[in-house]
Amino acid sequence: MAEGGQLIFISGGVRSGKSSFAEKTAMSLAKSTHGNLHYIASGVAFDAEMKDRINRHQVQRNEGEQQWTTWEEPYFLHKLSTAFQSNDIVLFDCLTNLLNNRLFQTEERLMDPSFHEEIKKSIMDGILTIQKNCHTLIVVSNEILNEPIFSNDLVLVYAKLLGRLNQQVVSTAKEAYLVEAGIPICMKMEGDDVAFCNRRGL
Repeated sequence: MAEGGQLIFISGGVRSGKSSFAEKTAMSLAKSTHGNLHYIASGVAFDAEMKDRINRHQVQRNEGEQQWTTWEEPYFLHKLSTAFQSNDIVLFDCLTNLLNNRLFQTEERLMDPSFHEEIKKSIMDGILTIQKNCHTLIVVSNEILNEPIFSNDLVLVYAKLLGRLNQQVVSTAKEAYLVEAGIPICMKMEGDDVAFCNRRGL
């Protein structure tokens, strides 16, 4: 783990309950540490449905007794590198959207392997810098490799990039969870206390 705060990785398929579990984990940590809650949103409101979804999630987060500070950053996490303090609990949702946004930001280089490496390095540098400056960073991602991958070169490139990024984040994380049908399954915990790890979400 990088010097500084801890990193928690949470993944799952579409509508698996991973974001809900991530928010509950963040709120529980904030209560126990008396920390401040922050939410980094990487989604871009391309249409009315996405805009409504983003607004609905913002309202839901602030309906409870704990308040969130929301940061919208769909491209470059390092822009937020100095935004957080040592008692902050930061939830980043999600790695999948950020990678998508970065990959299609420069269409001329979509299939350029050197561009793919630049993206991976930029994203990981941003994650590790934020982790270093806060108490806990929770990273949410998708398990798209569980879904059928059609024989499209660009789709395959995206899937491989996300898979490699997920592995890099997990290698640094203190805890890693896979959420299926709303049930979090602990995949990693420092010290190998998986029983305790699984009790967090049940």
